[in-house]
Amino acid sequence: MDNDWLWVLIAIQVFMGAFDTLVHHEGTERLAWRASQKTELRLHGVRNFFYAVIFLCFGWLEPHGVFAMVLTAILVAEVLITLWDFVEEDLTRKLPWTERINHTLLALNYGAILALFGPYLWQWCQQPTALHPVSYGWWSVLATVAALGVGLFSARDLLAAARSERLGGAEPADLVSELRPRQTVLVTGGTGFIGQRLVEALVRGGHFVTVLTRDPRKADMLTHPVRVISSLDQIHDTEHFDTIVNLAGDPVANGLWTARKRARIIDSRAATTEAVNALIRRLAHKPASLINGSAIGWYGLRGDETLTEDAATGPAFVHDVCARWEDAAEKSAAEGVRVVCLRIGLVMGVEGGMLARLLTPFEFGGGCRLGSGQQWMSWIERDDLVRVIARTIADDRLQGAVNATAPEPVRNAEFTHALARALHRPVFLKAPAWLLSALLGDMGRETMLGGQRVVPDKLLKAGFEFRHRQLAPMLRVITGARRIKPQQPLRPVDAPV
Repeated sequence: MDNDWLWVLIAIQVFMGAFDTLVHHEGTERLAWRASQKTELRLHGVRNFFYAVIFLCFGWLEPHGVFAMVLTAILVAEVLITLWDFVEEDLTRKLPWTERINHTLLALNYGAILALFGPYLWQWCQQPTALHPVSYGWWSVLATVAALGVGLFSARDLLAAARSERLGGAEPADLVSELRPRQTVLVTGGTGFIGQRLVEALVRGGHFVTVLTRDPRKADMLTHPVRVISSLDQIHDTEHFDTIVNLAGDPVANGLWTARKRARIIDSRAATTEAVNALIRRLAHKPASLINGSAIGWYGLRGDETLTEDAATGPAFVHDVCARWEDAAEKSAAEGVRVVCLRIGLVMGVEGGMLARLLTPFEFGGGCRLGSGQQWMSWIERDDLVRVIARTIADDRLQGAVNATAPEPVRNAEFTHALARALHRPVFLKAPAWLLSALLGDMGRETMLGGQRVVPDKLLKAGFEFRHRQLAPMLRVITGARRIKPQQPLRPVDAPV
């Protein structure tokens, strides 16, 4: 198989496949942590195993006779599995355009490889059965590296497929069981990490949901039936909403805080909230409540001080963001609407947010402590946050600032080791504070090296029961290290005891 053009095509296939796996499967799509992708992961696992066999054979062996026929069968099986994979992907998820283009190029390149390799394979099939060792220099080394890489991801995908049966969380309708029946709810930011789960819970619970989103195409990800709008102007003055949940806002920790980024972070929250206020003013029937997003960044960077809702604030950009957001929301109180500003901690879930970005590095042994590791992390599991939102809708006693965090915050060092243990991986690395500050500026200093020790005083006094109070057991549950026990639905707030 001494054909440089064939080896060039194989090299191209290797690099495009690596791009697809690392950028799409592990990066943007995070397939290994999506319960819905169990079949796709199994297909990837089997196909990668076949690729490992193919690459090792190409690099070091020349199969003749029966061995060549077996290699032919593997190549044909790879084509069939790829076709099955294409169908499975279209049925279970919305592929980004970059992944569709990459798949097309992979298929075309694979066809060219088969066209050039076919004559060699035909000749080998005619020979007496034997395996002849060969070497093509650096091409054989490339084939070996590729075989090791796809072999590693074959094992990883098959194990992830088995783990996916333990993912998925609680029954969605149970998360909003405290609500009165058939509520009409407007959700802004409903296609985000928190919003998607909230919408799913509301729809499954039999409630009527309208979602405001800047990109209606993202509505394909939502649980239906749901009404999708791209502007609050599409809502008529005579429409009725029992409550409005305002979660819309540009992500805070996804890039450097340039002047433009800072303005976008603040304006995306303030502008949407002002639009919600304008909607409330013109509605003939006012909603009973506005549940508005905020964050524990409102308290600034406070070191080891325990922070309840009555605590003072400290200077920080994250405080400025939250203050503008809460001030805008409070204007709706003048219309007789009960306003709740949820000061949300780090939301834990494998489907998105901060934790989802850490799973792949930790799984491959790249987890690390941030700085000294002594900064506090106030967190809340995503389903518990949806339950908190339902409680604030149902419980008229809750108003103003409400801390939406689990009762037991942890330091970064404890979080790092708890996540590593949940994934059965060691953790040795440390990201120096000076490096994070130099690379990420204020964003790194405030969101990674700073922290707040926040406790949910109002929720605890209102009798709210967190299903996940402690970090380590929660991580074992949501990462599939331990099976989820079914939860009993909670009674509505106003139901008789």
